Amino acid sequence: MESITKNRQPVETLRAMAARAYGPEQVCDADEEWVSELGNGWFNVAYRIRLRSGAQVVVKIAPPPDVEVMTYERGAMAVELTALRLIRDSTKVPVLVVDFADQSHELCDADYFFMPYVDADNLNVIRDTLSRAEIDAYDEALGATTRELNGIRGAAFGPLAGPGESSWRAAFLRMIEELLADGERRAVDLPYGYEVIREVVAAHADSLDEVVEPRFVEWDLWPGNCMVRDGEIVAILDHERAFYGDPLMEFGFAGHESSAYGDSTAFIRGYGHEPFTVGERIRRRLYNLHLSLVQIIETNFRAHTDTQQYDWACERLRETMAVLGGPDHRVPPA
Repeated sequence: MESITKNRQPVETLRAMAARAYGPEQVCDADEEWVSELGNGWFNVAYRIRLRSGAQVVVKIAPPPDVEVMTYERGAMAVELTALRLIRDSTKVPVLVVDFADQSHELCDADYFFMPYVDADNLNVIRDTLSRAEIDAYDEALGATTRELNGIRGAAFGPLAGPGESSWRAAFLRMIEELLADGERRAVDLPYGYEVIREVVAAHADSLDEVVEPRFVEWDLWPGNCMVRDGEIVAILDHERAFYGDPLMEFGFAGHESSAYGDSTAFIRGYGHEPFTVGERIRRRLYNLHLSLVQIIETNFRAHTDTQQYDWACERLRETMAVLGGPDHRVPPA
């Protein structure tokens, strides 16, 4: 996926970064095929690097400092490093070990870190080749994995490193407001007026008060961030959007209120969630609204060259506003 947030680096800079992480003696000769860009990411750029020892590693680089990112994406790499420590210390969920992290900006104009390369398949890439039974088995495993992650408790709602909120209502409403402010600042066209969306969210905000304990939420744990081999999940990737909040905000639950996000039945079975209450269904609809706003507004920040994601996400926003009882205040086309 192409995005202006991908901070590509020249070969000599990558060589210097690898030498700092693993020692100059581990850097292959310049005439060898030792580096290639990994293309599955949507936000950060990542390179696969072969060391002189034969080991393969990945370097992940944060966006350039002169590229504006969405408010919730600021400092995302630091969030990911925090999330990885929490997951390794508190769960048995398979995540990669950080070999080396550099936030000095001496060699590169942004944060970066190295980790081992995972020789496995991306679940989203191979999904269409799998049988229904295989897909269900992976989705069940993803549900169980997500539940284990949600077992991590936080001291407050919101960012992993703070500042936090004492209530989930305050934290979620701040998340929505930051998204809408990002969209307004960039004049992103939405299918509904910005104030209409604020009014609909406020009308259902009481349901958020049912959430009283901050839990670790991975949020971006979808098949594209899941590496599998021989029927097992061997690693989950991309933890930079994690926060403390309501576990129902996890992506795996999105399909419960919108079939456009896929069938969530196997995920929910693996998670072990009981039938949804009225309040839980309302919250999940609010979370789908939040997700569709992210998907719409980020197309502007990432300078997408086609409207496929924008159009799809606008339809999801219309769908969610309809089930939340929102008025039909569509903005006329320009």
